[in-house]
Amino acid sequence: MREVHGSAEEEQLVNSSPRWHPPYALRALRHRNFCLFFVGQFVSRTGYWMQNMAQSWLVYRLSESSFMLGVVGFAGQFPTLLFGLLAGAVADRFNRYQVILVTLVLAMLQAAMLGVLTLQGWITAWHVFFLAIFAGVVQTFEMPARQSFLTEIVGREDLSSAVALNSALVNGARIIGPACAGAVVAHMGEGACFVLNALSYLAIIAGFLAMRLPDKVETGAENVPILAFMREGVVYAARTPAIRLLLGVVGLASFLSTPYTVLMPVFAGEILHSGPSGMGMLMGAAGVGAVVGVMFLARHHTTEQIAGTIVSALVRFGIGLILFGFSRHFWLSLLLLPLVGSGFMLPMSAANTLLQTLTPDHLRGRVMSLFFMVFMGTPPIGSLLAGVLAPYIGAPLTVGLTGACCLGGAAWFALKLHVVREADAAETALIEH
Repeated sequence: MREVHGSAEEEQLVNSSPRWHPPYALRALRHRNFCLFFVGQFVSRTGYWMQNMAQSWLVYRLSESSFMLGVVGFAGQFPTLLFGLLAGAVADRFNRYQVILVTLVLAMLQAAMLGVLTLQGWITAWHVFFLAIFAGVVQTFEMPARQSFLTEIVGREDLSSAVALNSALVNGARIIGPACAGAVVAHMGEGACFVLNALSYLAIIAGFLAMRLPDKVETGAENVPILAFMREGVVYAARTPAIRLLLGVVGLASFLSTPYTVLMPVFAGEILHSGPSGMGMLMGAAGVGAVVGVMFLARHHTTEQIAGTIVSALVRFGIGLILFGFSRHFWLSLLLLPLVGSGFMLPMSAANTLLQTLTPDHLRGRVMSLFFMVFMGTPPIGSLLAGVLAPYIGAPLTVGLTGACCLGGAAWFALKLHVVREADAAETALIEH
């Protein structure tokens, strides 16, 4: 089974990097452009999670309504389902670097507006709702462009390392951001978090402006009608067995991951008797597991190795969910959740890497938009499942059943591994000829 190699331009990009030979897990850091991306992204994602936590607190303070919390959360997610295909077409049709820069500036303006309205005392829950929709639209266009841009700055050879490091960064920021937000909200209010998030975007924007990139080669895609362009991406994914399989795994894992997070207040309050602080520790433990898990992924650099980690991670995910569901001891649950966190995040990152590796460059943005549509579109269904089942069979059995389904998903993917191998062999033959 081959290692993933890039084009001559990508090899030149690697050779222009400093003569540093780190372990494979860190190889993406050889690239100057990725280092700029990595540092700026960490700062901005920390700010993003600060805003996310402060926004929830603000909405609940203003409305005193759990329903409004759900409405605002939905407002930030549904644009991905509405505009995901269009966002993928934009990422493939236009310069991805420029698309990302524009979306970063818009996201910064959204955070600044939210901060000003809050600090001036003008904010209402409905202001937050409409600004959340705007932020969701911006994020929808930014995500496929950002993910497909990784290949442009590290090449295919170091893509697994780049995706894993980026996933570790996002999950690390997800742990640090809310903790910082709690302190800032307590001392300065929610508006300060929003302003800090706006300022954090300056780091990633400065990093992008400092990048040195080759000239973008024109593909002629600008002459293709946008609807035909979108349809091409959907048809390619539907007719390519390996892409279809990987998107199915993403949807399954994302769907099965939702019930335990939705029911976490029940576990923390009624089953483990640990209260809000305990719930924070439990969620943090899952986040730590996610960071560690994706760093193990970064050690693998062949298609078969990466695909194999999906099977083992889904097994770990399923076993972790079953054991967590029936644990009645807080510290045991705390030890089990890193298993759950790594078991969920590793298949996401592995599928992300394989999708980008196996997809032609001119289709990568559209395939990544489908990845995010599946990734963000299935959790609401999982939430509904948790809400329907838990009152009748209890939270522990609900989570245990999702774990059992996850084990079934691992068996299904293991039987289908040959599809990924065949796609990899075909891609190798294409490159060699």
